[in-house]
Amino acid sequence: MKTYLFSSIFLMLTLFSTTQSQAQEIDNDKNNYVVLTKKVPQLQPIILTAEALKAEEGKAYGDFQVIICGKLIGDITDREKMGDFIEKAKNAGVQINACGFSLNKFKVDKTQIPEGIETVENGILYNFQLQKKGYKSISL
Repeated sequence: MKTYLFSSIFLMLTLFSTTQSQAQEIDNDKNNYVVLTKKVPQLQPIILTAEALKAEEGKAYGDFQVIICGKLIGDITDREKMGDFIEKAKNAGVQINACGFSLNKFKVDKTQIPEGIETVENGILYNFQLQKKGYKSISL
């Protein structure tokens, strides 16, 4: 009876772990990145990093996304603070995203978000979703 019970448990664990490993397979052909940041000025070093990785990795370079969230999210509507970050990001192949949750919480006028910045419903959730797809992630 013990042998049957242990065998059954072993079989279930084996099937479960096999299913889990298949579900988490990642396409390693490209290196994809996501950065979660709370401050607009950090876009400068983030974009420089993306440019350096793109030059270093060549065809292995994939997607690079930035998610801005937190109490300073309103800075994305300030043309002076944003400077030419949107244009630099576009040239570097970096997608800038604004956290919709932060926009709502801190009452940012969504009509003032510059063209070129996408809005995601929940920046933290979006970050985790990208990580599950194999994106390398860092938060600043």
